[in-house]
Amino acid sequence: MRFGWHSKRFVSRRGIPEKVWCDNATNFVGADRHMREFRARLEEQGGGIATFASRRGFEFAFIPPRAPHFGGLWEAGVKSAKHLFLRTVGEDILTAEELGTLLTSVEAVLNSRPLGAISTDPNDGEALSPGHLLIGGPLLAPPSAALPDQVSPTCLRRWRSVSCLRNRFWQRWSREYVSSLQAKNKWHQEVTNVAVGALVVVAEDNLPPQQWMIGRIVAVHVGADGKIRVADVKTKDTTYRRAVHRLAVLPVAC
Repeated sequence: MRFGWHSKRFVSRRGIPEKVWCDNATNFVGADRHMREFRARLEEQGGGIATFASRRGFEFAFIPPRAPHFGGLWEAGVKSAKHLFLRTVGEDILTAEELGTLLTSVEAVLNSRPLGAISTDPNDGEALSPGHLLIGGPLLAPPSAALPDQVSPTCLRRWRSVSCLRNRFWQRWSREYVSSLQAKNKWHQEVTNVAVGALVVVAEDNLPPQQWMIGRIVAVHVGADGKIRVADVKTKDTTYRRAVHRLAVLPVAC
């Protein structure tokens, strides 16, 4: 697939960027050359299109070759998602439409992840996510609808297969993401693990895709060693009591 198709899909979802950071993979380097040549042709022709392209043109910024660690968080996120995606799909053979559907579902899962607390208000139980930056609110997955009886067995089997792959990716990736939010202090210094009023993500099994259990800590309970071992978490539905190792505290968004 040529870069032009990728760029159209990207711009349709995200708008025209001012700067694109990427690694030095040959497809990105080739895309950069392709876009520069296309812009040069427009400038030679003159007219309104050239003016628009000149004003709206965006810049490629490359990190050093074979140095993905220069990408920091975004490169680590790509690595994690790609690794889990390949493990999830395995040897399954998907059509182009099925692969596109699955990739879009994975994209929605990644963009639904909680990044931090929106405010310090104890009554505010919503977390900031990439979806807020893209569409102004959280990205929610619609409930699975029952298929009509007239759907062919082949289509039904393929639909179930893609849905199963999406759920499998969600279960694996959401567990890893919640784990990454939890502090991994090597016991070099004494720190408080949770506190009343903190917004947390609860590591809960069997949640539907893009559904995160998020709530505020309303009470903590100390163990025999004097450490906080259990906390009561108030969500939009009810209050749960969970062990602190099942909770990941979200930072307050700036």
